[in-house]
Amino acid sequence: MSKQFSDLGINDQLQKSLENLGISVPTDIQEKTIPVVLNQKEDVVVLAKTGTGKTAAFGLPLLQLVDITNTNIQALILAPTRELGQQIYNNLVSFAVETPEISIASLCGGIPIKPQMERLKTTTHIVVATPGRLVDLMKREAINIKAVQYFVLDEADEMVSALKDEVDVIIKDIPKSRRTLLFTATMPGSIKQLVQNYMSKHVVHIEADMATVGHQGIDHQYVVVEPIEKLDVLLHFLNSREGERGIIFCKTKAAVNKLAKNLAINKFSSGALHGSLTQGIRDRIMGQFREGHINILVATDLAARGIDVKEVSFVVNYHLPDTYEAYVHRSGRTARAGAKGLSLTILQKEEVYEIAEFENELGIVFHEFKKADAQSIEENNGLLWAKKIFKTKPNREVSEDFKAKIKTVFHHLTKDELVDKILANYLIESGMDTAKPEPSKKHKKN
Repeated sequence: MSKQFSDLGINDQLQKSLENLGISVPTDIQEKTIPVVLNQKEDVVVLAKTGTGKTAAFGLPLLQLVDITNTNIQALILAPTRELGQQIYNNLVSFAVETPEISIASLCGGIPIKPQMERLKTTTHIVVATPGRLVDLMKREAINIKAVQYFVLDEADEMVSALKDEVDVIIKDIPKSRRTLLFTATMPGSIKQLVQNYMSKHVVHIEADMATVGHQGIDHQYVVVEPIEKLDVLLHFLNSREGERGIIFCKTKAAVNKLAKNLAINKFSSGALHGSLTQGIRDRIMGQFREGHINILVATDLAARGIDVKEVSFVVNYHLPDTYEAYVHRSGRTARAGAKGLSLTILQKEEVYEIAEFENELGIVFHEFKKADAQSIEENNGLLWAKKIFKTKPNREVSEDFKAKIKTVFHHLTKDELVDKILANYLIESGMDTAKPEPSKKHKKN
């Protein structure tokens, strides 16, 4: 029989909040982590893939351990991106609905700092922050973290690479006696070094059951393409998944912009997400994606951190990631909350050998995705062309006289005849019409 949150030591108020959220059974990582955080004193390192319920694994016990009579900041949670930080904050607020006396603050970059400085003048028990913004507030002496008892690093493998300097500054300012809870999807050397440098000698290591969580529900596939056909193969794939939500990952901001432009030209409901966009634009695009107003997100790795959208059917690696950790985070955007999902990697011939390396390192199996044949690609491009015409808004500046003359040209054609002629013209213009003209008949000499 599955354990309940009450079996893990979670109090009645938090249980009631969970019930209201429709959460009744703990995930594997919650079952293993919550009792350790609640009942033991050691630092904790948790190895768990994205989508396993990490936020509740540290959030629920921290909410229970907070002393509301103590006005100091008692728990500090660091996240690598504003999107993830905001997600953690929202989750904690929803968990704490039945305990409103607990005060939680979100201190993330990309939004004005002055309201956050004002917020910190009031009692705050738990802070969720991005490293850059927190360091900025520390320099302005707007925050005091010298009484922090619990320090959480979420998605630590991302922070020790891109945000190492800021994390170092923060760690030096919090008490050495604090308790550190580190959550990571992978265990690179940089994480092991951080554990050795900043955590106690007696660390409790917890790992999610990867046989039942990790990559469960994700179908890992790859397709081999020539450089010239890469976009066409992607467009064929996207058209075959019409109406489904997906995320396409590119290595660079420039590649994200270029691909997003191509999708827009082909009338796909899509948006771009990368670090050079203003926070306001990023929030708007994420809101549109989360609410289903756009179906496809084209993103860089860091920009996509913290995307927790349950109905993501597929992930496409338009470029193979540089690290195994990046692949774990990318593929983990799909198959969330027990759903199924596809992670498709588009490769060139010289990259195929890397698939075996990813399989060995991550303990997963890739299957080859059957690439569409040339005829299917051509027909798909024709279908996209037709959709572009269908979605094109009429030009209101065209004179009625000119419009009438055009209508006169076509007025005697039926709808089917008009479609046949337009399609024939498209096939000629696109070079797809390979029909050879009939040879002229010569008169036989008598």
